[in-house]
Amino acid sequence: MRIYVSFAPEGSAVAAFAARELERYLSRMLRGEGEVRIALAADESDPCGPERFRAELTPSGGELRGNCTRALLLGVYELLRRLGCRFLGPGAENERVPRIEAAALALRFEHNARFPHRGVCIEGATSREDVLNFIDWLPKAGFNSFFFQFQVPYVFYARWYEHRLNPSLSPEPFSMEDAWRLTAEAEAELRRRGLLLHKVGHGWTSAALGYEAASWDEAEPLSDELRPLAAQVNGRRELFLRIPLDTNLCLSNPDAAAHFVDLVAGYAEAHPNVDYLHVWLADEYNNVCECERCRETTPSDQYVALLNAIDARLTADGLRTKLVFLLYQELLWPPKRERLRNPGRFVLMFAPISRGFDRSYEVGGSGEIPPYVRNHITLPVNLAENLRFLRGWQEIFDGDSFVYDYPLGRAHYGDFGYMHIARVIFEDVGKLRELGLRGYVSCQELRAGMPNFLPDYVMGRALMDEGAGFDEIANEYFQAAYGERWRDAKVFLAALSDCQVCDYLNGKGPRTNPEAAAKLARAEELCAAFAPGGDGPFWERLAYHARYVCLLARAMRALAEGDAARGREEYARLLEYLRETEPRVQPDLDVYRVIEVTEKYTGLNAPKL
Repeated sequence: MRIYVSFAPEGSAVAAFAARELERYLSRMLRGEGEVRIALAADESDPCGPERFRAELTPSGGELRGNCTRALLLGVYELLRRLGCRFLGPGAENERVPRIEAAALALRFEHNARFPHRGVCIEGATSREDVLNFIDWLPKAGFNSFFFQFQVPYVFYARWYEHRLNPSLSPEPFSMEDAWRLTAEAEAELRRRGLLLHKVGHGWTSAALGYEAASWDEAEPLSDELRPLAAQVNGRRELFLRIPLDTNLCLSNPDAAAHFVDLVAGYAEAHPNVDYLHVWLADEYNNVCECERCRETTPSDQYVALLNAIDARLTADGLRTKLVFLLYQELLWPPKRERLRNPGRFVLMFAPISRGFDRSYEVGGSGEIPPYVRNHITLPVNLAENLRFLRGWQEIFDGDSFVYDYPLGRAHYGDFGYMHIARVIFEDVGKLRELGLRGYVSCQELRAGMPNFLPDYVMGRALMDEGAGFDEIANEYFQAAYGERWRDAKVFLAALSDCQVCDYLNGKGPRTNPEAAAKLARAEELCAAFAPGGDGPFWERLAYHARYVCLLARAMRALAEGDAARGREEYARLLEYLRETEPRVQPDLDVYRVIEVTEKYTGLNAPKL
């Protein structure tokens, strides 16, 4: 079968890439003789708007049109999905590409993306291949954007290449120059697909204090020259916990405010390829400036004043860069006096990092926001409390917005079957419109594929397609991943998810916890009795997963039963297994993050390296 795919607009790298992808897959899929001619066409009048596409095809070809070239690429992958392709995770090994007859091409459909913001943010420990494979998978799964934290995401690469927390692997040299090179390569792959680029967020305050803003590492003390720019806390101006990234500025100091504005505006001017530039303050709370002038206002009022000053610079320069502002920690409290003067420039990002994952969003959020008390705040403990703050901001800002959430950043390690966290994600997405939000960006490990990538798969489909139900998406995934015995795999993982302890693993609640202990004991039993029901990489992964969960559940059960000493012994066995076997499961399980999260939040720990 001969495949011909033409594209317009001519000269568009994204349209050309979409055409090559359609040719590449159809040449693998179509059986028989003859030829198929398909024309791709796109308009670029609104490259950041919600994607729309439609297809009219016959067995001999037809047309696929999109409202932008990114929509064209998304339309190509949706066409392939309707023809039976399944993109079950990053990397070619997670693809299923069927053989079909030309008659299967007789399709007509149109699609409007359910939400305009559908993205993933880098976390954890990642290799070059992890990042590139994930970027390649994003549009196949329905996502349209990617977020690199920091000006250069050095720390996420360095954790992998230096094999932090895994002494069984030899560290590889990794420099800041390496990080810049890998980031440039990854951004080029995003551009090739027309995907939207989010950047920075973390690091502006530390850069203003003279530090290279690329990690949460400790640093040398502040220089005397820049010390006046730092927040005064407990009568001293110094690094908070010795970490520049966690240190705030004295925003009533005109020099500090001007320096911050210059840094952000200068970065936007030098990087017009960034579609969404995130402007955040320090990554800690109860450490804002206590000087007399700062006490006359609130952190959120000072924050909005900074945002307005940055917007004025970008407007004068003719830049269209969107500025993303953050509802997080002190900034959950809305400003009392300041307001954004140019709302169209800004996107509200709601980050309910203190939420639980035992259940989905609770639509509502009525009630009073607690009074703001400088450096004595308590983060909201549940979703209802988090939503009160969102409502407060929405009363003074009705512009663009999305949620920045963390289901695959920490709590997912407590859902041993991934069915629970996938359903929570699905239900969360279903409530976004009621919450007045226009999408979802997931702050997560890219290697979140143990036992599979179902949660990300569900997230992408739910954000893209309003009509698909959870069971429909899950069954589609399991059939493609596990073959004839897919129901056995689903029943096993559903039973494991009945044992989920997402919030317990995430540090919520007492450590001695009989309910969690009973669930963990049941998870041990299920994993000890597991026998693979099929062949192939997904069944192999499931066998590894059963062993890993058995060890993790055993350690956590001891802790939940009040026997911390036995918990540490069992945890040491888990660490040995994970560290020795990481090369086998590297694309699927982020061992660095498992260890970091478990030791920080559960109370389990092991001897220091």
